[in-house]
Amino acid sequence: MFGRRRKDIARGERVHIFAPSRDVAGDYLAMTQSGKEYHRPWVFPAIDARHYRLYLDRVANSRAIGFFIGRNEDDRLVGVVNINDIAMGGLRSGSLGYYADMKLSGQGYMGEGLALVLDHAFTVLNLNRLESNIQPKNAASIALVLKTGFRKEGFSPKFLQINGVWQDHERWAILREEWCAALEQA
Repeated sequence: MFGRRRKDIARGERVHIFAPSRDVAGDYLAMTQSGKEYHRPWVFPAIDARHYRLYLDRVANSRAIGFFIGRNEDDRLVGVVNINDIAMGGLRSGSLGYYADMKLSGQGYMGEGLALVLDHAFTVLNLNRLESNIQPKNAASIALVLKTGFRKEGFSPKFLQINGVWQDHERWAILREEWCAALEQA
């Protein structure tokens, strides 16, 4: 299952990011199936082969880019970050969605992986702004964006329909200049 070498988009100290593909379907499905209750009510990732193919089609044919986070020591898939609703032109922004392997949560892999995605988004994709809309009770997601330099911008009632229910969200964002300034201080 693990240990296959893939073409990395970027590599950090403990994790690397790479593009989703058919050859990692088994790893992805094992991660999401084992953690489906952990992720609810926050997110409902694909948990079967058909939905995984739909996910791959979405990132291949829409304004979304998917990033898988692999652990360097064994290539184990530890999480997913998607940049959704990418707008170029004068806006140059996107909206983040992410989820992790519940068995590895709290070990810092997602923070390092998200930092690699942010760096790629701001330096390679040349985006100006990324936002993450998070349900107020999702403490783990709020901690993740705080750790990577996001700031809270506001509250959006009934912002997103999840599993048939309109959910309130907090709006968190980071600008390219904020990300670059944080890197210079590190």
